[in-house]
Amino acid sequence: MEAMRDYLGLAGYAIEAAGVLVIVIGLAWSSGRFLLRLRAIGGLPAYVELRRNVGRSIILGLEFLIAGDIIRTVTVSQTLEGVAILVVIVLIRALLTIALELETEGRWPWQRAGGERP
Repeated sequence: MEAMRDYLGLAGYAIEAAGVLVIVIGLAWSSGRFLLRLRAIGGLPAYVELRRNVGRSIILGLEFLIAGDIIRTVTVSQTLEGVAILVVIVLIRALLTIALELETEGRWPWQRAGGERP
């Protein structure tokens, strides 16, 4: 049972590392795309596209980081203190995700695109 806990803990760290990698690669890709698009579409539209792409990369990376934290807390740190820390981390990251979604998409995450009704 201890070996399983160790493997799941490592899986949590691997998922967190993937989240960091998603953010770094997304930032590099967005920056490269910005430099290419700067001449093609102009400064302001390229900048708006850069912000949107960087925000999306951060949102996706945060999702991986939250998943890794949940896995590690549930499998490795099974204490009330660990759960309380996880709750605070997840709340902060969720608020960041909501703020980034509002910034990049111009609407709340629970709103449909274009104001369409269900």
